[in-house]
Amino acid sequence: MGRSPFIIFIIFFNLLCPFSLPLCTDSRAPLQQKSPLTFCPYNGTSSCCNSTDDKQLQTQFNAMNITDPGCASLVKSVLCAKCDKFSAELFRTNSVPQQLPILCNSTTSANSTQNSQAKNDFCSKVWTTCRNVSIISSPFAASVKSNFTKLTDHWQSQTDFCNAFGVTSGDGSVCFAGEPVVLNTTTSPNPPGGLCLEKIGNGSYLNMVAHPDGSSRAFFSNQQGKIWLATIPEVDSGKLLELDEANPFLDLTDEVHFDTELGMMGIAFHPKFSQNGRFFASFNCDKQAWPGCGGRCSCNSNVDCDPSKLPSDSGSEPCQYQAVIAEFTVSGTASQPSQAKTANPKEVRRIFTMGLPFTAHHGGQILFGPTDGYLYFMMGDGGGIGDPYNFSQNKKSLLGKIIRLDVDSSPSEAEMTKLGLWGNYSIPKDNPYIEDKELQPEIWALGMRNPWRCSFDSSRPSYFMCADVGQDKFEEVNIISKGGNYGWRVYEGPYLYTPQKLPGGKNTSISSINPIFPVMGYNHSDVNKNGGSASITGGYFYRSFTDPCMHGRYIFADLYAGSMWAGTENPEDSGIFNNTQISFNCAQKSPIDCTFVPGSSVPSLGYIFSYGEDNNKDMYVLASSGVYRVVRPSRCKYTCAKEDSSAVVDIPDGPAAASPPSAAIMLTGSYNNNLVLIFLSLMLMLSSWF
Repeated sequence: MGRSPFIIFIIFFNLLCPFSLPLCTDSRAPLQQKSPLTFCPYNGTSSCCNSTDDKQLQTQFNAMNITDPGCASLVKSVLCAKCDKFSAELFRTNSVPQQLPILCNSTTSANSTQNSQAKNDFCSKVWTTCRNVSIISSPFAASVKSNFTKLTDHWQSQTDFCNAFGVTSGDGSVCFAGEPVVLNTTTSPNPPGGLCLEKIGNGSYLNMVAHPDGSSRAFFSNQQGKIWLATIPEVDSGKLLELDEANPFLDLTDEVHFDTELGMMGIAFHPKFSQNGRFFASFNCDKQAWPGCGGRCSCNSNVDCDPSKLPSDSGSEPCQYQAVIAEFTVSGTASQPSQAKTANPKEVRRIFTMGLPFTAHHGGQILFGPTDGYLYFMMGDGGGIGDPYNFSQNKKSLLGKIIRLDVDSSPSEAEMTKLGLWGNYSIPKDNPYIEDKELQPEIWALGMRNPWRCSFDSSRPSYFMCADVGQDKFEEVNIISKGGNYGWRVYEGPYLYTPQKLPGGKNTSISSINPIFPVMGYNHSDVNKNGGSASITGGYFYRSFTDPCMHGRYIFADLYAGSMWAGTENPEDSGIFNNTQISFNCAQKSPIDCTFVPGSSVPSLGYIFSYGEDNNKDMYVLASSGVYRVVRPSRCKYTCAKEDSSAVVDIPDGPAAASPPSAAIMLTGSYNNNLVLIFLSLMLMLSSWF
């Protein structure tokens, strides 16, 4: 792979490192308190408990009948740890859920302000204070499935007790020290000098997915409906992306309806693709042009929408265009799926079909969750100025939602009818409709306008990042959590939004939702000082060490403005980000000569459609002008003190004559009429270094 053993070790170590993010034990994001808790001391900040949870914990505590005041205080704090905004991490060891929080002891790593010896000895404090105290229905007993009342009835020593409930690995995990967790306040590192790019391909693609077999290959797809299997050259080799335009892996152009915001929007390969050859495509079709396109309309009486009143923007008939997810498999000629060079164009199964009310904001990105194996489907609000039917906040509509499906099992007819499913899939048992009976069962999160590029951090899967396109003021990046409401159309980013007169749908009051606000973003005025459009393109956490000064930062862009940002988290693992606009340039001896903005030294990328990541965690920019890879900063004369000068090699000259760029896919739009024309597709992270 061209990496030194030391670098491989560092990356492997990084993949094993624990992570934290303000999440609750049920995978939901913590919420701001609307009213103070009366029992647990988690007021004035976000918490994972509401007043009902607080009362239940108080009832549980009172039933313990603890006569020793010191022990009672400690046990109360342990019970109330479930309200901590980091409870998902506090109640988990090596990704395994626990009934009690991880208690800090003397071997705890300094990942938080719990650095003093007294706090690090919290586990020993619990043992010393409570070991001979009778506790009825002790939570410590319940966690080991026993019925003792005193700690000494089960454990012989403090060491035994803290081995069961304390952090002993020194791995930097969040632990509980008797009070709310507060991470270290660190000094934000200096922003990187810039992003250095080399151009390795001329094609214009919407999607790039690393091959699940861990090789140097990747799948690329375009909006018209073709998928190619390509070989990626090694970094600093001076070679081009190997891709045969004339021989695609799969050609669905006869089924796909291609227009400004319509086409093939996403591809996803099953986590076990190398064994089963299964993969999925998300695309749009036209009912009038293809008989296989039929499906029911997302505008219906259940969501307060009358399809007969839809404007002409929706086509010559209501829901003429459909959003489709279909399953395919590799050609049967390959003895092993990883060796397949082509796929069978006939669908194996139609997973999902839904008619679209407008021709914009319909999303389409699909990707598999790296830890749960379920398929996530990003769906915009359906289009129109200000979400005119309020689909995004309507819990019975799938528009403006992030959807989570189980594609490994098929539903029974009774289940399909009862749940009103839109295709051949099952519902994961832990989807949030279990807690919120008003939600459609497919929904994982709501309140999105038009998510354009989502990704799971390959090092910390709880960081599920989605960029969401704004109306006319703010572009945002969100951390997606189970059941999270991201505000649209009550909010546009952090700003209240006042919708225009509506043809249908009910208004959503501010007080009726608990919005989760973006962690990063930018105002339109920041990129379009002279007017014009803005449209965010989400990216990835950069996890390669090719550019060590960019490592760990979240990179994203504006599609129209050609601007890029790097988001830096501070404190580390807090979910709190500061994003800085960064410069970028084209590397010397780029395999293909870059085109520059006339009269400047800034490369002209055209529209930045998307980002990609390969199996080495190197990052790519997919633009209308071609495919670009992030390379060593020194190749653009950027300064990075962390760059290993001994790893610098002489770059061969690129090909003498590179072919001109293919025609750009013109995905354009105007904010003058307040219609944001956005597009969505797949950035699936299925692979690791090994």
